[in-house]
Amino acid sequence: MEQTKKPKSELWEWTKALIIAIAVAFIIRYFLFAPIVVDGYSMMPTLNDQDRMIVNKFSYQFGKPDRFDIIVFKAPEGKDYIKRVIGLPGDTVEYRNDVLYINGDPYEEPYLDTYKQDVIGGTLTESFTLEDVIGRETVPEGHVFVMGDNRRLSKDSRHIGPVPFEDILGKTSLVYWPFDDLGFVK
Repeated sequence: MEQTKKPKSELWEWTKALIIAIAVAFIIRYFLFAPIVVDGYSMMPTLNDQDRMIVNKFSYQFGKPDRFDIIVFKAPEGKDYIKRVIGLPGDTVEYRNDVLYINGDPYEEPYLDTYKQDVIGGTLTESFTLEDVIGRETVPEGHVFVMGDNRRLSKDSRHIGPVPFEDILGKTSLVYWPFDDLGFVK
C-alpha cells in the first residue's frame, strides 16, 4: 500500500513545483522584467537595431523618470518605443546650434559625441523650442519629452508629443544580446 502512495505523493510534489515555477515566471515577466527588441536605428549609436534588452517594469512604481533615462513606452501607433528622456514636467527644452538647453542651461550629451563627429555639413539636431514642436513652453505635468539618440532618424516627442507617465512601461539599460554588446548602456 505504501509504495502506491509514494509515487502519487512525488507526482504531486513535482506538479506543485512546476505550478509555482510557472507562477513565478509569469509574475517576473508581466510585472517586474520583460525582454524587448530594439526595432530600428533611432537610438544609434547607443543601441543598435535588433539589440535585445531587459525592461525594468517596476523602476517607476516608486519614483519618476530621471533626465536621460532610456525608457520604453506605448506609442500612439500601438508599438513600443525606446527613447531617451530629455525633458521632465515643467522643463523648457530648446536646441540651438546642436546644443541642448533645459530651463535655459546648456547640457552635455556625451552619448551623441560619436554622431556629432561624423556629421558633415550641418547639425545632428535641428534647432527648435518646445513651442515650435508641441505648442507649449514647458513639458506638461505628468509627461516627459523624449528623443532618440539618432536625432535625424528618430520619431519622438518632436513628432508624437510628450509621453504621459501612464504610457511608460519601464526603464531599460541592459543589453543581453548580441553578446558583443552585452552590458549596461547610459
